[in-house]
Amino acid sequence: MSGYNSAVLQELLDGCLRKNRRSQELLYKQFYGYAMSICLRYTRSREEGKEILNDGFLKIFTKLETYDSSRSFKTWLSRIMINTALDHYRQEVRRDIFDDMEAGEMVSVDETVISKLSHEELVGLIQKLSPSYRIVFSLNVIDGYTHEEIAEQLNISVGASKSNLSRAREKLREMLSKINIDNYDRVAR
Repeated sequence: MSGYNSAVLQELLDGCLRKNRRSQELLYKQFYGYAMSICLRYTRSREEGKEILNDGFLKIFTKLETYDSSRSFKTWLSRIMINTALDHYRQEVRRDIFDDMEAGEMVSVDETVISKLSHEELVGLIQKLSPSYRIVFSLNVIDGYTHEEIAEQLNISVGASKSNLSRAREKLREMLSKINIDNYDRVAR
């Protein structure tokens, strides 16, 4: 962030630490889009994403004194949103939906199909995955968690994490193939 934006952010954070409602509102509005994009990767619907987003901002406002201002605020906010989504997931989904088996073969996806999708379309496809596939896919592929970290976060085996990632990729590949076929059918008419 530039010096001006950094100073504005620090002023907002200071106001939030003083429980100033206007500062909280401005911080929320400033980071709403960024935070919502994170939440949507872990949910099935926009409404569920908003619920996680609001829970995440509540955590931010109540734990702001733990933020280390020498680090990126966006990174800290991102971690809180991801952890809030995982907490939500743990409450909503029973652990027995995870299969404890070794990962299947890695599935490749046609990059040209992906490059033609908008961000919203791609998030929409991810949201169609089952909760276990969606969470593992988002943690690994989008947020860069290792299978060991995912296994620890979700209290599953590393094999289950790998298996769910492989199956998520396969499901996405199937959905992308269907999009490709649908697009071909439209052009062929």
